Amino acid sequence: MSGSGAKKIGRIAIGSVLTECNQFGGLPIEIERFEQYEYRRGAAVLQTPGGPVAGMLGVLKEAGATAVPLVVAATGPGGPLTKACWARLRDELLADLKAALPVEGVLLALHGSAVAEGDGHVDVDVEGEILKAARAIVGPAIPIVATLDLHAHVTEAMVANADALIAWETYPHVDTLETGQRGARMLLAILRGECRPTMAMAKVPVLTSGVRGATIGDDPFADLMRHAKSLEGRDGVLSTSVFLVHPYLDMPDMGSGGLVITDGDMPKAVRLAEDLAVRYWARRKDLEPPTWTPAEAIARGLKVAGGPVLLVETADCNGGGAAGDSVATIKALVEANVAEPALAMVVDPEAARACHAAGVGAAVTLQVGHKLDPRWGKPTTLRGRVEKLSDGKFQYTGGVWGGTWSSMGPTALLACGAAGNVKVLVTTLGTYDWADEQFRSMGLDASTMKFVVAKNPMNYRFAYAGIAKEALILDTPGPTPATVKHFKYRHRVGPWFPADAEIPGLKPRVMRGRTP
Repeated sequence: MSGSGAKKIGRIAIGSVLTECNQFGGLPIEIERFEQYEYRRGAAVLQTPGGPVAGMLGVLKEAGATAVPLVVAATGPGGPLTKACWARLRDELLADLKAALPVEGVLLALHGSAVAEGDGHVDVDVEGEILKAARAIVGPAIPIVATLDLHAHVTEAMVANADALIAWETYPHVDTLETGQRGARMLLAILRGECRPTMAMAKVPVLTSGVRGATIGDDPFADLMRHAKSLEGRDGVLSTSVFLVHPYLDMPDMGSGGLVITDGDMPKAVRLAEDLAVRYWARRKDLEPPTWTPAEAIARGLKVAGGPVLLVETADCNGGGAAGDSVATIKALVEANVAEPALAMVVDPEAARACHAAGVGAAVTLQVGHKLDPRWGKPTTLRGRVEKLSDGKFQYTGGVWGGTWSSMGPTALLACGAAGNVKVLVTTLGTYDWADEQFRSMGLDASTMKFVVAKNPMNYRFAYAGIAKEALILDTPGPTPATVKHFKYRHRVGPWFPADAEIPGLKPRVMRGRTP
């Protein structure tokens, strides 16, 4: 797919609706959440600084193609999109596509685990509906290529309406721009007649968190990804993807597995995808992590020489759709009378307003936490001193929003606990934690801390690489836990791991794509 080809490529429509949803918690996503992160129309799309859209644009420019912008909207995870938010994004994207016609192809940067509030019993499959509607607009002959997060819930509608689905290859996600490039190159290869993609997706009912889902090192998911990628470029295999499904959805037919795109050979695509799914099932037990209570983890961490020791509160991950308002670990640090410095973050607009009203240096007593999503705990009393205030603006250094500015809203640094050693960043808005940009925007240095509370199941690995002395995965209440074995799914029916350790007679479920 790297040849320049003789055919001149003309107009290519390019757009994006990208977010991840949680049907067990978090706040519903309104259009303002997209405006907080990234919401571009028209010529502004062509200036997208990072992520898959930037990768697509670069390849199209190099090929001499004309990028025709559709809406580009991306935001951090949350609950389902509200009906109004979904209607606006859908209508704008489709109106832009209709206005763009005629086009030779369509490139869409999607996530794969977005849902929207529906009129019926089950929420809307956002990406499936986008691809289905786009196909109806451009017709069967125009190729559509979409990129996805490797945590996508790949559905029949996605497979049936796209010519190729290309997933991110890394977790932590460091290849979003490169994946956009791969998607654009696939589209150009189709248009030049260099390939005839045939696509198959095979799933097994494995629903596990991302804690042991790294694509580097010795994590089980890394082994699966390396095997899948070893198949590319051989015997007509154009692309392979492995999906560790976002387990905090509750949608029919959820599962993890592999997707294979071959050059005109559907039987081979099916065979290889099934093999990836079988391999995935064989590694299912390795994907479940050991966990600690906050008190156990703090006691263990105090025995570790130096710091920081990471307390990974994955159950309250903004990046998985949680509200970010849990104080379970902050409360445990205060109650343990930890004498060494600790750093944590909580989303609490009311507490942030109180700190700003009191001013720097003021002593405050606040009820903090579990106000946005009270299903998972009760507020705790924090007594401390306001050390610093800010407007909460910060810039992402990489990932989907690399180079993009975002905001925590009015933010305060509260020093509480014994001798004020527990430093709590109290924010108004929840934000995706790519690395430690939020802490650094307030002048905080994690390397000087004994404990750091990290509310992300994976990104802490590179955010604190080289300085963390140990990382302990916590067992706390929340909608993004390290294991979902206690979850009660309503729409994902049938046996599934880890609720069912063994499923006799299991065979992968196969979805076949379009035939060229």
